[in-house]
Amino acid sequence: MYALMWSGGKDSCLALSRARRQGLAVETLVNFYDAATGRVRFHATRRELIAAQAFALGLRLIQEATKPDTYEAVFRRTLMQLAASGCHGVVFGDIHLADVRAWFEDRVRGAGLEHLEPLWDEPPADLLNEFIDGGFRAVLTCVELAKLPAAWLGRPVDEALATDLARLPDVDPCGERGEYHTFVYGGPLFSVPILWRPGPIHEQDGFAQLELLPR
Repeated sequence: MYALMWSGGKDSCLALSRARRQGLAVETLVNFYDAATGRVRFHATRRELIAAQAFALGLRLIQEATKPDTYEAVFRRTLMQLAASGCHGVVFGDIHLADVRAWFEDRVRGAGLEHLEPLWDEPPADLLNEFIDGGFRAVLTCVELAKLPAAWLGRPVDEALATDLARLPDVDPCGERGEYHTFVYGGPLFSVPILWRPGPIHEQDGFAQLELLPR
């Protein structure tokens, strides 16, 4: 069996879809959220909505609170727990950030687990189109204000978004450099859609985040 690092966004969802098509028995989602806010760091997704995603996907959820200075320790502990439970490896949704991949891969392999990257080194625009064409439904929850306008918060991940992103040469089509983040609320892997409503907008350190609330 395998686990998958789950942010609640489109890349981890597409990685799950790819892993299943490759025959991997992904049974567990692993999610870390900020202890101070109760939301996934950068994505701004509340822990309750992550739990709703796991339920709709029919997957076990390991969910841990972290702080910036405790993330690595919690991550390593979670890896050891996965290994002890018989997990074979961990799936990630990274695309082309080599330093990020190396950080996780070193620790995953150090725990005796296989490290898998089903989206790695593929054209981001193709991955975005695959997500959209696959029938998944997602919404923007975070934007880097130097790259994208705050008015894009709450915008659906659809063909119109892909077209607009293609016109911005300094923005990665998948937001791999942090230009934007998303929340997936429906699609072929989900037994039911996740119901949500827009909440407050938070601005900090050059980013604007839309907090989604359960509905």
